[in-house]
Amino acid sequence: MLREQLTRPTATELKDFLERHLHARKCVIQIFAQAEVAYQGRAASTAEVGTYLLMLKQDGSLQIHHPKGVKPMNWQPRTDEIKVTLEGDTCVLLASRRSPMELVQAIFLEVELAQAIEMREVQGFLLKGSEAQMQQALAENPDLIEPGLELLGRELLVDSGGIDLYARDTQGNYVVVELKRGKATQNAVSQLARYVRSVESVVGSGHVRGILAAPDITRPALQELHGRGLEFKTVSALPLVQAKPDPPSLPGLFD
Repeated sequence: MLREQLTRPTATELKDFLERHLHARKCVIQIFAQAEVAYQGRAASTAEVGTYLLMLKQDGSLQIHHPKGVKPMNWQPRTDEIKVTLEGDTCVLLASRRSPMELVQAIFLEVELAQAIEMREVQGFLLKGSEAQMQQALAENPDLIEPGLELLGRELLVDSGGIDLYARDTQGNYVVVELKRGKATQNAVSQLARYVRSVESVVGSGHVRGILAAPDITRPALQELHGRGLEFKTVSALPLVQAKPDPPSLPGLFD
């Protein structure tokens, strides 16, 4: 449901609009504007002045789209802080996160449209198929979790249980991935934390990342996840894979 719409707002009107709806966190915000976008984090990039669509969801996730393609030009799966300032007659949005340290800056030069849309959250969303099929699909397509992720093993046995996916990222860090077909809860966070500790006891602390991959996560679970230094990746769709027999039993990390 459309809650508010501004056509060609001034910088001050856009700032007030953003601050109002960012504070309430009840709507998806869309800004269609001529803008300049800069990113700093694991890499750095600057998008020259162009027409972009910026989308901020109620959970703080950010997407910036250019006119072509499905994939956003810039995105943050979550944000820890969003600031809106005025620089002369220009409105500037600054979205940041702490882990990993990332910063997205959008300088709005000419704004055509600003919308606040209230969307009802889908309850009980489940990925199609079983968790075993989800595991197989992501094992064959680990880039759906994170670009450049290299799979090392499935169902890796450790002293605290069986790790769904065990991988290495582009920086050489080991990655423990826990998968959930539905909305992840605090129990899944605790399970992932145990697996990360088990792997750290073998390879050493500071070299192991923990990722919880699911269609959604409860707010308490997300808070606990961040408090433990773990990460969440949204997986809302899976590629079709041919059915395969269950993989043979694999040796454990401690064998």
